[in-house]
Amino acid sequence: MALLKRPTKAAVDDEGRMPLMEHLRELRNRLVYALLALIVGVIVGFLFFDPVWAFLKEPFCELGAAQQLRPGQCTLVTGDIFQSFFTTLKVSAMVGILVSSPVWIYQIWAFVTPALYRNEKRYSATFLAIAVPLFLGGAVLAYIIMDTSLAILLGFMPTDTVAAIQINEYLDYVLIMLVIFGVSFELPLILVFLNIIGVLSHSTVKKHRRTVVFLMFVFGAVITPGGDPLTMMALAAPMVVLYFAAEAFMYLRERRRPQDPDALLSDDEAAPLNLDD
Repeated sequence: MALLKRPTKAAVDDEGRMPLMEHLRELRNRLVYALLALIVGVIVGFLFFDPVWAFLKEPFCELGAAQQLRPGQCTLVTGDIFQSFFTTLKVSAMVGILVSSPVWIYQIWAFVTPALYRNEKRYSATFLAIAVPLFLGGAVLAYIIMDTSLAILLGFMPTDTVAAIQINEYLDYVLIMLVIFGVSFELPLILVFLNIIGVLSHSTVKKHRRTVVFLMFVFGAVITPGGDPLTMMALAAPMVVLYFAAEAFMYLRERRRPQDPDALLSDDEAAPLNLDD
């Protein structure tokens, strides 16, 4: 009796399964590329710190509370010797995240792509072309509403108090807003991706539509700093619109999909034998 041989690495690869060590090695390489892109973005942010800082503090400077300490001048305070260094680092990190977003979003997608069939990989360019603008669009929306959101939050201060806002607290608020809005705008795209790979159907999304919309508003209320109604609505409303757009895409895609069972097979699947022929 011939001894059974263990499948070779090549055979395993031909079947579409990546060995564990190769999978971990690829993950490490993807993380390194994303980190290098982030470092380059941070360096860019460091070089252009002054105009970026003036741009970031503009929402606060639009408020009357920004001129309470020095009339006619926008003022933030610091209470730590090392705060100036961390201010520069945080501002540079914000620039790095935004500038390097095409790279690290691509690395995330490229890490997932090997698990897809060839007919599914054709969506890669479209995915990246949509993912990056969605992230940046969320960040832009966060910046636009930031002055109104700050005005609402600071409006609860008693009239006999002075708004001595710490630089680090303000930057934390800005960073959280930009990241939360940017990442949240990617969630509907994830639903589309799950539909493309066959994990999530339109019928399932339609069935749980009301629950998902409700949870989006709850998410907007919980995740946004301060939890004011304007920020919650500004985050939840676009997410709901994008959710319905994703649902419409799923519906149209499944409606246009061929009904012939052989046509639904992927490039890596064999067609069933017809014994009647």
